[in-house]
Amino acid sequence: MTLKPLLLALLVLPSLASAQATPARGLDARDLVTLERVSSPTLSPDGRFLVLSVREVDYEANKASSGLWIENLLARDAAPPVRFTPEGMSVNSPAFSPDGAEVWFLSAKSGSSQVWKQAVAGGEPVQVTNFPLDVGTFRLSPDGKQLAVSFEVFTDCADLACTRQRLDARAANKATGQLYDKLFVRHWDTWKDGRRNQLFVAALGADGKPAGEPVRVSAGIEGDVPTKPFGGKEDYAWAPDGQSLVLSAKIGGNDESWSTNFDLYRVWVRARRAPQNLTADNKALDGGPVFSADGRTLYYRAMKRPGFEADRLALMAMDLRSGKAREIAPDWDFSASNITLSADGKSIYTTTFDTGTYALFKVDIATGAATKVVGGGTVGGFDLAGDTLAYTHENLKSPAQAFVARADGSAARQVTRQNEEKLAGIAFGDYEQFNFKGWNDETVHGYVVKPANYEEGKRYPVAFLIHGGPQGSFGNNFHYRWNPQTYAGAGFAVVMIDFHGSVGYGQAFTDSISGDWGGKPLEDLQKGWAAALERYDFLDGERACALGGSYGGYMVAWIAGQWPDAFDCLVNHAGVVDTRIMGFNTEELWFTEWENGGTPVQVPQNYEEFNPINHVGNWKSPMLVIHGQLDYRVLVEQGLASFSAAQRQGVPSQLLYFPDENHWILKPQNSVLWHDTVKDWLKRWTAEKE
Repeated sequence: MTLKPLLLALLVLPSLASAQATPARGLDARDLVTLERVSSPTLSPDGRFLVLSVREVDYEANKASSGLWIENLLARDAAPPVRFTPEGMSVNSPAFSPDGAEVWFLSAKSGSSQVWKQAVAGGEPVQVTNFPLDVGTFRLSPDGKQLAVSFEVFTDCADLACTRQRLDARAANKATGQLYDKLFVRHWDTWKDGRRNQLFVAALGADGKPAGEPVRVSAGIEGDVPTKPFGGKEDYAWAPDGQSLVLSAKIGGNDESWSTNFDLYRVWVRARRAPQNLTADNKALDGGPVFSADGRTLYYRAMKRPGFEADRLALMAMDLRSGKAREIAPDWDFSASNITLSADGKSIYTTTFDTGTYALFKVDIATGAATKVVGGGTVGGFDLAGDTLAYTHENLKSPAQAFVARADGSAARQVTRQNEEKLAGIAFGDYEQFNFKGWNDETVHGYVVKPANYEEGKRYPVAFLIHGGPQGSFGNNFHYRWNPQTYAGAGFAVVMIDFHGSVGYGQAFTDSISGDWGGKPLEDLQKGWAAALERYDFLDGERACALGGSYGGYMVAWIAGQWPDAFDCLVNHAGVVDTRIMGFNTEELWFTEWENGGTPVQVPQNYEEFNPINHVGNWKSPMLVIHGQLDYRVLVEQGLASFSAAQRQGVPSQLLYFPDENHWILKPQNSVLWHDTVKDWLKRWTAEKE
């Protein structure tokens, strides 16, 4: 080598070494909101094809759309799924026809939400329905000759056109007042307008489209089918012979806003028979009906305690001839989220929270024995066809991907590779689950997440995340609102504690928070924080902020008054600061009444015992308050009260207000603003001093 090239090489080598030493960047909110989200794995009846929903975001347009992708699981080259529905056509709710030749779905491509179908073999989507109202949900009958559909209708209307005409007339009316004489007046993020979800059945003609006006099979049931605001097609099921359906509904009487009594009703398609209440004896929730293949047994999920929304959901089997029901697995201390029958009809597959994870179990119907099929993170949607199991799986370092396996969970292989290129240059923080002795020396679990690009021996500021619910969990999943990797990517370590009241640790653990919002959970958070600081020397306890939403926001306000020296700053998203007024102005009154043992009039002392507003005088930690105008679970006035209290106490504080968001911040650019504001707040108060 001559001298000149040698000198050049010596000059280049340090430059290369410097480039190689440059750490990868961490996950940012802009990455989070633009990731493709894989969901709704749906298998063809023979298990050959897998259809998936993939959500994509147009960040500049500030909106998201979902398309369907398909995979031939028998393809020898094991090629990845390919786009099935046309690009630009937003669709949802995929379902195969009984013969597996078509995929049916919902789309608003024609201007309103209608049912469409597309042949698996290829071709363009075909619009099946053209009703005057939006289709909310649908289910094909087992023989594919009938279509169950749900609409929002005025229940005194004789046909769909009547509801359409009434809505049009209301829109043209210059007077906008709405008169109410009972609750609900609003729910989640929507004011009630007199309509209810109702279930209809349409016969399909030779052309595969509805023939004539659909028949309202839920007539006589003055309730929402599916339930609002988050119910879906899992709220009703076809009998195998196609002559009847079973649906879950809560009668909308004067007690609708404080009752959790959902019953299962059998309704007939053609016979003129009144709906039959199958579960009248149980005054708590009954839902999620699924028929056995022979139509003789109805499987469903049931709670036992009226008024308690977080009660354990037990797996039930009802003999439809005798009407007798039994609990399938009374000793299995988990709450079943859904029901899918195995091919032989002898087992139920269901997902449930499980010690900081969300796992898929197989429960033997005869014995109640439960076996974990897929664990280790979070199982999202799943489907079963013969011996083929399809599911999505995610964890704290990976968004959901689709997998297929045998029905027992063995021989699993990953089907999708969404976001791999987008995330290739991003560093994720490693995580670990730990446990400690919490309230009453009982075992409590939590997670710690290291900062991205963690360096041994270095100490890091901490984001202490507090989950909502309160019967919830911050577990091993890839959350799109409270994702610890967004804090790890900004140079923070993260600690999350599943305090008493969390789900996945047995029903007694979940029950323990009711009537004790500020007691056991606060003790667990204090002991968990101490345990984490003792165990993980990279946590800098002198530079830490606590953050929470909903109940987590309540706890932030409670910490501000009860543990004021613990954190350098606080973030209170959609948090309750006055438990008494929430007992009057939240929409789902059953929640506050169960948690406090009655109404604010009946037991005023219970609402005051752990009321943060009574301890505002102790506030001194800087607080960022965030709230959405459309939040009817925890009203925006709660956020305004927290901000006003902090301001009048002279506590450094900011208010981030969203006029177009509800309890959650969902719009892509609003989500980025939320994360940027929170990150700036944390950095402001945890920056290392010179």
